[in-house]
Amino acid sequence: MPIDKQAVREHIWEKMMNEKVGRFPFPLKGRIPNFKGAEKAAALVFQLDVYKAAHVVKVNPDSPQLPIRAQVIKDGKTLLVPTPRLKDGFIQVKPENVPPGEEKKAASLKHIHQYGHVTPLHELPTVDLLFAGSVAVHPDGRRIGKGEGYADREYAILRELGHPPMPVIGTINSVQLVNDDFSTDDFDLTLDYIVTEDKVLETGATDSKPSGIKWELVTDEEREAMPVLDEIWRLTHQ
Repeated sequence: MPIDKQAVREHIWEKMMNEKVGRFPFPLKGRIPNFKGAEKAAALVFQLDVYKAAHVVKVNPDSPQLPIRAQVIKDGKTLLVPTPRLKDGFIQVKPENVPPGEEKKAASLKHIHQYGHVTPLHELPTVDLLFAGSVAVHPDGRRIGKGEGYADREYAILRELGHPPMPVIGTINSVQLVNDDFSTDDFDLTLDYIVTEDKVLETGATDSKPSGIKWELVTDEEREAMPVLDEIWRLTHQ
């Protein structure tokens, strides 16, 4: 019988603390955990052909993916970062707006608005590659986030807006790789590449990714918390 996702989350947060592979910010619990080896995992990502070929890259705003966000800018690619809780959609940072040497500052949530701006959904450039933060991942590509569904929703939003399917990468510490059997829903996002501090796994994920927003599952509370959903509805249903 599949294990409850929350039980897997709790186990991984605790294991990362016990094995001292978690990094600031603390506590790890309740967030996409920062981890020792994040820079090594990022370095492996930059060797991947799917990264090299990408022009527009969406990266989650969490701490362990800061090296990736900075390098995206440094490599002359356009960076998209979702706003907190997806309230306003995505912040776009164009590399030409970041002076050399300031890429890490521009990629930090504290300073990103000095270099980028929230871009209307209908003006978003086509996304070539997407990074999703994870608490735990299975070698077959199934992932568990912090439980609020933002990565799934971000991918679904891009697909709803007409973006083609794009590869998805997750960087983690190797202790976050689990063999536990946990169930997924058809709106859950799977990873095509899992990158740890010392290896790259191409998952061959067969689970289909979201092809758009399942509007029948969107609640009034979600619409209120995420005004961007109403904007998407207007763009796609008129």
